Amino acid sequence: MKQKQIRRSSALFRTTLLLAIVMLVAASLSAQAVKQRSEIDAKYKWKVSDMFASDSAWQKQFNSIKANIGSFDPYKGHLADSAATLRRFLKLRDSLYSILDNLDVYASLKLDEDRRVSVYQEMSDNISSLGSRIRAGSSFAEPEILAMNNDRLEGFLKSDTGLAIYRFYLQGLIRSKQHILSDKEEAILANAGPVLGAPSNIFGMIDNADVNFGFIKDENGQEIQLSKERYSKILGSPDRRMRRDAALVFDSTYFRYANSLAATMAASVKKDYFLAQTRNYKTCLESRLDGDSIPTSVFYNLVDAVNANLAPLHKWASLRKRILGIDTLYAYDQYAPLTTDTPKEYTFEEAKAIVLKGLAPLGKTYLTDFENGLNSGWIDVYETQGKRSGAYCTATYTSHPYVLLNYNGTLQWVFTLAHEMGHAMHNYYTFRNEPYLYGDHYLFTAEVASTCNEALLMKYMIEHTTDKQEKTMLLTRYIEQIIGTFYTQMMFSEFELAIHKRVEGSEALSLDFFRKTFRDIYQKYWGPEMVIPDLRDLRGLEIPHFYREYYVYQYATCYAAAQMISQRILDNEKGALDTYMKFLRTGTSKYPVTILKDAGVDMTTPEPYQRTIKLFGDLVDQLEKLMNEK
Repeated sequence: MKQKQIRRSSALFRTTLLLAIVMLVAASLSAQAVKQRSEIDAKYKWKVSDMFASDSAWQKQFNSIKANIGSFDPYKGHLADSAATLRRFLKLRDSLYSILDNLDVYASLKLDEDRRVSVYQEMSDNISSLGSRIRAGSSFAEPEILAMNNDRLEGFLKSDTGLAIYRFYLQGLIRSKQHILSDKEEAILANAGPVLGAPSNIFGMIDNADVNFGFIKDENGQEIQLSKERYSKILGSPDRRMRRDAALVFDSTYFRYANSLAATMAASVKKDYFLAQTRNYKTCLESRLDGDSIPTSVFYNLVDAVNANLAPLHKWASLRKRILGIDTLYAYDQYAPLTTDTPKEYTFEEAKAIVLKGLAPLGKTYLTDFENGLNSGWIDVYETQGKRSGAYCTATYTSHPYVLLNYNGTLQWVFTLAHEMGHAMHNYYTFRNEPYLYGDHYLFTAEVASTCNEALLMKYMIEHTTDKQEKTMLLTRYIEQIIGTFYTQMMFSEFELAIHKRVEGSEALSLDFFRKTFRDIYQKYWGPEMVIPDLRDLRGLEIPHFYREYYVYQYATCYAAAQMISQRILDNEKGALDTYMKFLRTGTSKYPVTILKDAGVDMTTPEPYQRTIKLFGDLVDQLEKLMNEK
């Protein structure tokens, strides 16, 4: 059984990756430093105490489960004895793993409030180590189950109704039998968890704790402290000098860590290939997709579809250059505003109200539950000193969802709220419908609910504006969203494919290889109009999700699926809302391709991708026409 994943997403991984349209009045970036957590009103902080009342309560639970490390020992060698024995073991494992999830998520949430606090660094490390030990203690199970005669296992399922919920899981084990190792080998891999996770942890500490961008001057010559969130705002500023300076400082800061980041990335890719080989896969891609029963052809077909349709993206680069009236389009011009209007900013209360209006097509039940989440301690809203950057949603089977934001008032963050709360509602409904075993979500489906929310919100806002400038902003945002979530994620996926193939071909990884490979792919996607500054090719070493192999391509698949689903709902297609609510209640009790088929989207066909590519081209044409109007 694979380790339960903490349910995280990062729309602002996309936000900082994509740096999507962030409209700003540059003067709003005051010279004051980022606030301390103590300065933030409690109503804008998540209630981690809903999970554990205190660190002491967490420690008590930690000590209790630590005393249960040997709980699986009596079952070793006896799972085939009877159906009752197998059932008792599986239920015990679910129970202990659920407790581990709570301990893990609590420690992670507290650490993310301020990554500099050593006590939470230690708690996070301690639960990671304990989790590895407990999972190592149960690692004998899958080899032992697979050693059973299939007829005997089927007999267990028929004779013991308590095993019924485990049928899909057990059948999945049989399907992947050739990739399950002996109990001793599985135990070794389980115990190696902290070591195998080291590249990701090292990157996280460099990226969140060590990197310090210093200060730059705003348009008035006043120094402002640069952070990742402020950087994303500045790249949406009309002040080109500010954009250039911020980009240079940002890239130069990462350049100071370039060799360390390259070594860490190389270690992560080699770790991926080691695990693929150990489990008898030919490639990392095959290893990653097989567990979810996704054919590798889905990935390659998507890459081919995008590469065959780069012309609209090249047209967009040319149009942006013309609208901005500049001789050379640099990467830091990619998100500059195309209108001279003062960008609107939104209070968090205004953002909540707009999102609720945009999601009205999802019905009364969804909206009631959504609004309850907005006002019940699910969300940590504002950026503070030491807080983890970006945005994500996480939850456990027995807790309500938790959403991390770094809200800064821009339109981008209004959409980020809709996005992350989409994840929250997906978790909320799934946990109330599925047993713990199936309470997770496949990465292949995990971004559908969040992106569907964004699509509904976007279409609502475009429909309800009669102002040319506002429509220009919204169309630009929609275009940038597709670039960020579809084209850019596939650009990153091609980079992942290239660096993994390099290791699979027994060739070396180096800083120069990483930079050249990323630059070549970047240039191919954006075409001749885009000039990539010297240090911008370091971007391939700055992306946290690369430490989860072949993660980001699923943003593209999920985006395409979400566009289809949202349009079906808006068109009032018969059964569309019902099948979508069923989708939200489904975890991993079916394979992801089947789950999406049930929701009306067949990802084995080119239709979802073609629709998204056509939508992008149409939006570029609409914006060009709008900008040509007098």
